[in-house]
Amino acid sequence: MGASGRTGACGGEDEKLRGWQGRVTILGQMDRESEIRKKWQAVGPGLSERDARLWAAAEARAVGGGGVSVVARATGMARTTIRRGMSELDTPAGLAPRRSRRGGGGRKRLVAQQEGLFERLDDLVDPSTRGDPMSPLRWCSKSTNHLAQALRREGFEISPDTVGRLLKQAGYSLQGTRKTKEGKNHPDRDAQFRHISELVKQYQTRGEPVISVDTKKKELIGDFANAGKEWQPAGQPEPVRTHDFKDKKLGKAIPYGIYDLGRNEGYVNVGVTHDTPEFAVAALRRWWAEVGCPTYPTAKRLLITADCGGSNSHRTRAWKAELCRLARDIGVQIRVAHFPPGTSKWNKIEHRLFCHITHNWSGRALVSREVIVSLIGSTTTAKGLRVRARLDDRDYKIGVRVSKKEFDALLIRKDDFHGDWNYWVDA
Repeated sequence: MGASGRTGACGGEDEKLRGWQGRVTILGQMDRESEIRKKWQAVGPGLSERDARLWAAAEARAVGGGGVSVVARATGMARTTIRRGMSELDTPAGLAPRRSRRGGGGRKRLVAQQEGLFERLDDLVDPSTRGDPMSPLRWCSKSTNHLAQALRREGFEISPDTVGRLLKQAGYSLQGTRKTKEGKNHPDRDAQFRHISELVKQYQTRGEPVISVDTKKKELIGDFANAGKEWQPAGQPEPVRTHDFKDKKLGKAIPYGIYDLGRNEGYVNVGVTHDTPEFAVAALRRWWAEVGCPTYPTAKRLLITADCGGSNSHRTRAWKAELCRLARDIGVQIRVAHFPPGTSKWNKIEHRLFCHITHNWSGRALVSREVIVSLIGSTTTAKGLRVRARLDDRDYKIGVRVSKKEFDALLIRKDDFHGDWNYWVDA
């Protein structure tokens, strides 16, 4: 082996050795921290402030590197206090006998010094003030800086750090918003959920296909910023455009997804023109030819669950007309069950397929159609999700209409329960 090979091997051994040394150091500090905590619990309550400070400083010195942090965690004492004790250990004056401060001595806390400070801070942060047009923070973020400025305008003396400490003591924490409000609920919402659940069980018990369909959010194609992060060499982030103006040549990607509930498999047809009913049913046609028919060769019925809007809207005649053509062409009865308005997030495809695709390409610039198709097709999960993706570069025209006379001639049967949401077409 050459000299470079030996050097590389030695370098690897050195890195392993340093890694083990680091682990040993951490374990040793954990043991010392446990010992110091036990000592503090035994003697700490009986020590004066100065004696406790000097004792903590001596323990930190004995630990060595990282000793201040170890003692701070074990005792709950501030690091600045421990460092002050270490400075006192280095000076004869610091160790000279002194009169202990009487109980209750020292500077009063800000809350005690400034009457009404905490109550006013609580008023500013409390959500009930959001509806108060006179609140000084009605139209700006409630950062510690803004809170401190608002309090200082009212005559209080306080810093942003102190605001943060008081908020934590009062049980506040930084939190984002949470999507829980769904708007006005339809009176038959829960009944429709139960109806869909029963249909899914019936079809799956008979071994017949059940799929969930929807259009994922449209994505700009090109070197645009994409939310999320991925590992890159330090200081070398991927450069992207500063503005998200659509590239006229590349346009947008329109992923129409089909998710097989029983097999945990996804199929995504990536369009590049318009999200129309014809495009949606074309995706179903491709899925059936490539996946559905080979997987369910004896199936005579197909159940589709979908939301109430978009290209597969329950109000769109073109969607139902295209389904009729598909059922006739593939020789399979197609049954559709729509989720009630405002409940699209309950459609299985949203949280079993689309969310994983978004996670898979987070932090990546979707620079071309091929990259988008590849990223979608490589999406997997620990629970075995598999995804196929295909590019559909056909031009789908918008504004295609189906007259009432043409629609009435279609072989569409409505369910007894909410026929607008539940219907089927025969082959």
